[in-house]
Amino acid sequence: MTGKKILFVSSELVPYLPQNDVSLMSYETPRMVNSKGGQIRIFMPRYGNINERRHQLHEVIRLSGMNLVVNDMDMPLIIKVASIPKERIQVYFIDNDEYFKRKGTFTDKEGNLFPDNDERAIFFAKGVVETVKKLNWSPDIIHVHGWMASLLPLYLKKYYADEPLFDTSKIVLSVYGKSFEGELDSGMIDKIAFDGISKESISPLETPTYNNLLKIAVDNSDAVILAAEGIPEDLQDHISNLKKPVLPYVSLQEFEDAYSDFYDTEVLK
Repeated sequence: MTGKKILFVSSELVPYLPQNDVSLMSYETPRMVNSKGGQIRIFMPRYGNINERRHQLHEVIRLSGMNLVVNDMDMPLIIKVASIPKERIQVYFIDNDEYFKRKGTFTDKEGNLFPDNDERAIFFAKGVVETVKKLNWSPDIIHVHGWMASLLPLYLKKYYADEPLFDTSKIVLSVYGKSFEGELDSGMIDKIAFDGISKESISPLETPTYNNLLKIAVDNSDAVILAAEGIPEDLQDHISNLKKPVLPYVSLQEFEDAYSDFYDTEVLK
């Protein structure tokens, strides 16, 4: 991994959010790459339940200030950074008061999905790409974790298809067990189509369930990692029918060599 540049984009990350499959592997994978001499960047949303003072987040003025268009609305992009001291790892946070200031990650106090989670996902995907463009940092691999980040492969392959910075980047998607019930906003497909992405290419999002969202992410990725046990059968079947590299599930105790080998022999070949 020495010298390889890997961009990690995640819905959740410890120590900023509670530990689960996504937040833990979103931490362990870049830690592994960092220890093997790779160059990394990590992006996640700046949810309102992240304690900025405790984790010492601060705004990066030179990266903030642009507006991103989501469904014909101009939404200001704010970039914050923090460091995970013991690993010397820096994390970039995508922020916007309208989408991320509320004191919750994906749901309200009653456990209901936020009605604008679809727009938050669109904003996050665009925000990551626009910030990486400002950094002028061309990754060899873009590794995506979690459903809030799952629109990134689609936007890279369709909306940003002509962006030279990502010409040779390979997209790896980690797929986890089902993490939300129900559906996102029924107008999600129209909001993505507003960005010039054909409805035909995202037809599963007529019904924006977790499984359908991940199917679109899988379709637009170059390789897939089964990152948890208990992945929905429907989603597993979809993955197995595609002709692209797939790494079967490996435990946390064994993942380092398996992921590193997968990067080197299947993704970057």
